[in-house]
Order: sequence, then C-alpha cells, then structure tokens
Amino acid sequence: MGRRATGPFDVKLNPQPTYNTDQTALLGRMSIDKQFRGDLEGTSKGEMLTAGSAIKGSAGYVAIERVHGTLDGKTGGFALQHTGIMNRGMPSLVITVVPDSGVGELEGIAGTMSITIVDGRHFYVLDYSLPGAR
Repeated sequence: MGRRATGPFDVKLNPQPTYNTDQTALLGRMSIDKQFRGDLEGTSKGEMLTAGSAIKGSAGYVAIERVHGTLDGKTGGFALQHTGIMNRGMPSLVITVVPDSGVGELEGIAGTMSITIVDGRHFYVLDYSLPGAR
C-alpha cells in the first residue's frame, strides 16, 4: 500500500432494534461511534449487523462505517467495510476501505485496516495509499 497510520481509538456500540425479531434467529444490530487518535485524527459513525450461534465462540458480523478526519495532513473522509468471523473461538477480521469512497483531500484512498485489543484498549493499523502521496 505504501503508507501506514497507527493509533488508539475509542468505540461505543449501542444496540438498535432489529428487523427480524425472532429470538431463535440470534441476529443483532448496533450503531458504532468511534474516536480515532494518532496518525488518523477523527470520528466515525456506522452500523453493524451480527449473527450468533448455538455453538459457543462462533458468530459473525458485518459493518459499514464512515470516517471523517485528518490523515497524513489531509482532511476528508472514507468508508470502511468490516467482515468478521469467530469460528469456535478463532477470530478472522477483514476491514477494507470501500473503493471510491474517499472525499475531500482523501479522494482516491485505498487500503485495509486491522484492529487489535490490548488490555481492553483498541488500536488500529491503516495501510493505505493516496494518489500523488509518497
């Protein structure tokens, strides 16, 4: 990708009403509010859909969030798409910058993000490219 941004972030998840209210469906919906610090200074708002399982440690989620802020001295925004799976306790997470979602000075951004949680604190690594950036 060429560039890397890192730092901590705070996240608030708030349960929202679901369309499928059948309790056996094990579906959930949440709003996402984040505050990024470090190389990416900004906020995001998004939505998450979850699916549980009768098997402990197995679940999945998808989410879309819109980030607004400053990255590499450039102000703008972009969307992130999450696909997360927990397979009997083994996590897998892919977070991708939605193609052509960049606005402002972040127009043309491409990349991927990873998240780690250490002692209850969240950290991001955003590997990205911007047209014309070195």
